[in-house]
This record gives sequence, C-alpha cells and structure tokens, in this order.
Amino acid sequence: MMPDLLAARAQMGTSLAFHIIFSVLGVGVPLLLCISEGLALRTKNPVWMMLTRRWARAAAILFAIGAVSGTILSFELGLLWPTYTRFAGAVVGLPFLLEGFAFFTEAIFLGLYLYGWDRLSARAHWLCSFPIWISGMASAWFIVSANSWMNTPAGFVIKNGKVVDINPLQAIFNPSTPFETVHMILASYVATGFGVAAVYAVAYLRGKREEYYRKGLMLAMLLALVATPLQIVSGDFNARFLSVYQPTKFAAMEGIFRTQSGAPISIGGLADPNTGQVKYALEIPKGLSILADYNPNATIKGLDQYPREDWPNSTIVHTSFDGMVGSGFFALLVAVVFWALFLLKKRLPTYKWLLWGVFLAGPLSFLAVELGWMVTEIGRQPWTIYGYLRTKDAVTTAPLLNVSFLIFSLIYVLLAVALIWLLLKVARRPLPQVTLSEQGYDVKEPEIEKVGV
Repeated sequence: MMPDLLAARAQMGTSLAFHIIFSVLGVGVPLLLCISEGLALRTKNPVWMMLTRRWARAAAILFAIGAVSGTILSFELGLLWPTYTRFAGAVVGLPFLLEGFAFFTEAIFLGLYLYGWDRLSARAHWLCSFPIWISGMASAWFIVSANSWMNTPAGFVIKNGKVVDINPLQAIFNPSTPFETVHMILASYVATGFGVAAVYAVAYLRGKREEYYRKGLMLAMLLALVATPLQIVSGDFNARFLSVYQPTKFAAMEGIFRTQSGAPISIGGLADPNTGQVKYALEIPKGLSILADYNPNATIKGLDQYPREDWPNSTIVHTSFDGMVGSGFFALLVAVVFWALFLLKKRLPTYKWLLWGVFLAGPLSFLAVELGWMVTEIGRQPWTIYGYLRTKDAVTTAPLLNVSFLIFSLIYVLLAVALIWLLLKVARRPLPQVTLSEQGYDVKEPEIEKVGV
C-alpha cells in the first residue's frame, strides 16, 4: 500500500493527466470549428462544411466527457487537500468562479451551435462558434492563473498565522500568470493541430485521398505551424522567468546541482542528485548561461544553494523537461518540412515518411503537454503553495486514500473506454451529404438505422 501522501498525489496526478487532454482539445477544437465554418461560408465549398459537421460531433463528445472529469477534479481538490482550500480559497477563489462562468458560457453556446444547424441563419450559426472558442480559452486562462498563483503566491499577507489583506486581482495577475497562461493556451493549439492532423495522416496512409481528408490535414497542420514556434518562444521566456522566481525548479529542469558561472546545457541524460551530475548527457558549454541571461559567463544558481528538503525530484523533472522540449522540436520540424514541401511542390506532400512523421507528432504533442505539467507540478515540490504550504501539510488526514485512488482510477478507465468507443462511432459514420443552395448549405445526415451506428 502507498503512504497516504503518495496515494493522494497519485490520485490527483491521474485526474489531471486525464482531464488535461479534454482541456487542451476544449481550447483547440472550437477554434478549428470556427475557422472551417468561416471558410465554408466564404468559399462556398461544401467540403469545409462536411469537416465542420464531423468535428462538431467530436467536440460534443469531448465536452461531455471533459465536464465529468472536471467535476471529479473539483471534488478531489476539497477532499484530498483541505488545508490548501482553506488557505487558498479566499485568495484565488475568484479565478475558479470566473472559470465557472466561462464554462457555462461555453456550454450555452455549444448547445446553440449543435442544435441550431437548421434553426439559425448560416451567419448566426457561425457567430455562435466565437463564444465557444473564446470562453474555452478563457476557462484555460483562469484555471492556469490559479496554478500560477501556487508557483508565485501574491495578493495576501500572513499576520499571526492568518491570511489577511487579500487582493484577488493581484493574486490572479501574479508574476507567473502571463508566462504560464500563454504557454498553456499555445500548447493547446499545438496539440490540437497535430492531434487532428494525425487522424488525417492515417487516412492518407490508408489510401483515402479525397478533398475532405486533404482539407482536414492542411487546416490542422496550418494551426500547428502557426502555434508551435510561438509555443517554443513562450517556453524560452518561461524558463528565463523561472531562473529568477523559482530557481529550484529551474535548476532541477536543467540538472544544475552546483552554482556555477558559464553553466552548460545538458541535453538528455539522467540527473543523479546523489552524485550531483547528469550522466550520459550531451553538454553544450555555457549554453544555459547564454539562454538564461544572454551572458556566457552568467552565474546560474544550483540546488546546492538550498536545503536538501526543498529540492524537487530532479531526476523526474529533468527527464520530463527534456521529453517535453524534444517532442516540441520534433513536431516543429515535421510542420516546417511539411509546409516547405507544400510550397516547393505546389501540392500536398504525401510521402509516407512525412505522413508517419505527422502521425507521430500527434501523440508526441499531447505527451509534451503531460510532461510540461509534470515539470510544473513536480518541480514545485515539496510545496503546494511555493514558500508557504508544504504538500505534506496540505494533504487530508482521512483514511482509505489507497482505496479512493483505485476507485477513481477505474472511473477514468471507464471514461476512456467510453470516449474511444464514441469517437470511433463518429469516425465510422458516413460523411454527411452537403450541397449548396440559395439559402445556404443543405445537409443530409446518414440515417442511423441504415449505417448501423
């Protein structure tokens, strides 16, 4: 049996790892819907509307499953970490409240969008997609701002052991907020772009070369191409910020155990806190000092500047960071090669090796999101609220946390099975027949009884 603290962290980590997939797609897929329907209205090409209709079905399923996993998370936060909620509730309750408003706004307009195909004008229906993707982005912003506060707490004062002089706006706009929120939202667009592109790359590998698959692949890859370089740049700014505001996390990310000037970048390798070395790594001399301070001789603080009990798990953090960066640069390489060949050949590149690269970039982009959150959360340890509340002091004293972990893990397995089953049903459903009339698009959905789904 796991200790209670480990069981609580494992349960919360499993919940976050599952829910973040839906958060990412909840930000990215509505934007694709908005763009594809806008292209349908502008170009009068019914294929864009076919894409929109198919993606809308997938978006509805993802929203429903994501709402369930998000509700579970909200309960877990109070049940597993009661000390945290007492400490933080009055300070960062506002972003959670605003996230709730954004979620309900998204739900309302998603309902109008899904049930308004034949009831709203074409332009009114398209306009309903804007509140969906904007509120989805806002939801991510508010939740990530709350997480940012855990990394750089602000907006309160502690007097006589009590939290006083609370400033909710200062808490929301804490120093980490602009870096974390931008990084997460861009990550959502990157993962969505490559994730959707991977689906159509598989279709191409299976010999499906119709215009529907070509347009789906191109639009998804365009989103990936725009978002990925911006994401890498935002990550660079984020890392430089961490070197000042969370130096222990930064040192663990980079495998810096001793303070040094002209610090190297260690690519790959295994960070060993017992020896203070990153074994088997490829080192770039003075690279970290240049990136962190634009000075090859800049001094980088190592973990040796802090008590051992305040060190995060450098092995996990460094490996996760390298995995995140490596996945991101692989995806960028795929996007650049894809569009370079497109511009050179003046047609969609259909080389098998490139389509396999697009396929691999899909899951690797989601892996990068998961690894990035591991860096954020594990890198903050042993603190729940950095510098104020340790994780061991925030966990509940309730018994049977191991049983709770197993039950919730089973719930997530069942949700994952349901999600895959539903998405496969949507994928196997024949495409709608879309024709253009004077009133707009006429859509004839396949009859369920005839297609067997």
